Amino acid sequence: MTTDASDAWKQWHEERVESVSAPYGPLALTATHWIEDYPDGRLPDIPGKWVAEPDGVVLTAAVADGLTVAGRPFEGETRLAADSGPEAAARVALGEKRLVVLVREGVWGVRVYDPASAARRAFRGIEAGPYDPRWSVPGRFTPYDSTRTIRLGNADGRERGFDLAGELVFPLAGRERTLKVAQRADGGLWAVFADATSGDTSFRFRFLFPAAPDAEGRVTVDFNRAQLPPCAFADHFICPLPAPGNTLDVAVEAGERRLS
Repeated sequence: MTTDASDAWKQWHEERVESVSAPYGPLALTATHWIEDYPDGRLPDIPGKWVAEPDGVVLTAAVADGLTVAGRPFEGETRLAADSGPEAAARVALGEKRLVVLVREGVWGVRVYDPASAARRAFRGIEAGPYDPRWSVPGRFTPYDSTRTIRLGNADGRERGFDLAGELVFPLAGRERTLKVAQRADGGLWAVFADATSGDTSFRFRFLFPAAPDAEGRVTVDFNRAQLPPCAFADHFICPLPAPGNTLDVAVEAGERRLS
């Protein structure tokens, strides 16, 4: 069983490295511009005029700007909703760059993904592992009566709402531990946590995505699959910081630690 788990972890790790280093993966992000910060609609190093309205972004451009929309040279005016698919499929492009429209708490922005980014060129891998079965433990998820929205600091220095669905309890290093977690659309859990290695031998915080709990709330908590947040790969992500109480007083010597 341990060999199977170790092999599965190796495959997971290889897929993670491939994913983050893909042409439009996290390493390719070179900018996040909030349109409200540019009242004239002119974003740094991005042609066209970008105006945020409550229900979307209005883009105005000339052929000379060199933008394409849905793969075709664009001129005129168009209204853009937030991109919901993969970054590579973003509607607006500037050469090989993809301009991804996003919205957070009613604030509209544009992200620039550039396959030629310096971070992508410099990438040498993710320091992680090796797999250790001691870091995979049984846990139990207890949902709250209703979602609890708290305000959390984000990696970009701003504060935003974060929806907590319940608490995950598990044994680790001889004691019972608890993490406050969100729940994803597929039922899986999302923990943002720090530990005694954070900011020292690992990035300052990490993400963990346990599978959906069973009907009795049982779920495996496998810190071998703790992963670096997107902001470990590029400064322009807005990752939420750990919720109060989500800093473990144990050194989690497992999972992804930092860039190689």
